[in-house]
Amino acid sequence: QNQKSLLFEYALEKGWDIYNIYSDDDYAGSDRNRPAFNNLITDAENGRFDIVLCKSQSRFTRELELVEKYIHGLFSKWNIRFVSVVDYADTEIRGNKKSRQINGLINEWYLEDMSENIKSVLTNKRKNGLHIGAFALYGYKKDPNQKGHLIIDEEAAEVVREVFTLFAKGYGKTAIARMFNDRGIPNPTEYKRLQGFRYKSPKTRNSTLWRYFTISKMLCDEIYIGNMVQGKYASVSYKTKETRPLPKEKWIKVAGTHEPIIEMELWKSVQDSIRQKVKPFSSGKVGLFAKKAMCMNCGYTMRSSKVRDKHYLQCGTRHTAKGACMGSFISVKKLEGVVLQELQDMIRNYLDKTALEKQIVFNNKLDEQISKIQKKIFIHEKNIFECAKAVKNLYVDKVKCIITESDFIEFSRDFAEEKKRYEMMLIKDNEEIASLQNQAITVDNQQQIIEEYVNIQELSREIVERLIDHISISKKDPETKRLSIDIHWKF
Repeated sequence: QNQKSLLFEYALEKGWDIYNIYSDDDYAGSDRNRPAFNNLITDAENGRFDIVLCKSQSRFTRELELVEKYIHGLFSKWNIRFVSVVDYADTEIRGNKKSRQINGLINEWYLEDMSENIKSVLTNKRKNGLHIGAFALYGYKKDPNQKGHLIIDEEAAEVVREVFTLFAKGYGKTAIARMFNDRGIPNPTEYKRLQGFRYKSPKTRNSTLWRYFTISKMLCDEIYIGNMVQGKYASVSYKTKETRPLPKEKWIKVAGTHEPIIEMELWKSVQDSIRQKVKPFSSGKVGLFAKKAMCMNCGYTMRSSKVRDKHYLQCGTRHTAKGACMGSFISVKKLEGVVLQELQDMIRNYLDKTALEKQIVFNNKLDEQISKIQKKIFIHEKNIFECAKAVKNLYVDKVKCIITESDFIEFSRDFAEEKKRYEMMLIKDNEEIASLQNQAITVDNQQQIIEEYVNIQELSREIVERLIDHISISKKDPETKRLSIDIHWKF
């Protein structure tokens, strides 16, 4: 708020009209996905204003790469002047470029140093056996009296002990999951939700059910024997939130950091059983539709199986809970045939002259829709500008004692609410345009892909990965004996 007041007064002194305030509260300056920042870039490219005004260059960006790209590159091309008040960066002043570059370099160093410092602190905490994750593992909860320490959540721990005990007695992972689902025991995510603990939101339906993979992951986690295992992933760069998995030898493991739930004898017995059940003859190849085929009923990823040298896909939930899912099942060869047939049909339809003519009509309609929305956007932007201008005039009236402080606050609040309403309408219309533009891009992608795969006769994992987002498969209809298969293409 103080920064906004500073910039407001600076703009008034210069006699500049304020087009918009782009403010990303609670976002780091190194985050390239700041929504207001990206809106500013879009508006700059479209010539909505002439000047970008910041408190300091670092408030715009701390990355030297973006300083060069926008402040020294595209802003000049778009006739945009960049001004920062505190560090006197101004693209209109000759000889000021070196100062801006030095500022950018210092900010870049700051980001890198800060990233390394944070990483060093976190690594040190991990090496000292302190828990630094956002969520405590199922069976534990964060100690309210000691930061970085885990204590046993006895209710969940009883379930963990039962999982290990049942597996040691010879029960399979799917059988254990089915047993828990039959008894109505909430799975780890649902349990945390019911208890009011922090948890990671699931992406699939029927998220309250236990699954094979939940049991499998639990049986291999050393945290249950009192060892703190962290650092399984590392960030790719301080410029992105993307992470990559690290090999096991680089994980940070500290023994005896908290009370174990599982006794060592039971742990060793379970690990021996797991090793004995590993299939040594596995080819290690990724299946053709691995993580692409979903059960239409429950939304879970279908698991692969092999019977008499034939490969099948089946819904894993059908084996873990009675009545929870209809249970999709299909052979990989049949699914490959369906996918190939639909792809070939799309290619034939697209190459048909009539289809091409329809596509042109479709594109024209898209352009008409976009044009109508752009007119609405222009009106919204004009109204937003008028609201901002009204607030500026109110401020001048307050300074001149024409209106009182309380009147200024009341009127400003009304204009702010009105401005916010127009901004929400603007966001909605911009999202609609983006959606329509994506449809147009999709059409272009279709043509490129169709030209590339016009003579396709066989699928490969690379083709599936590139063309298919996911495939939904239903259970066979008892009367027609047919499956419903919905292929969600990426183009």
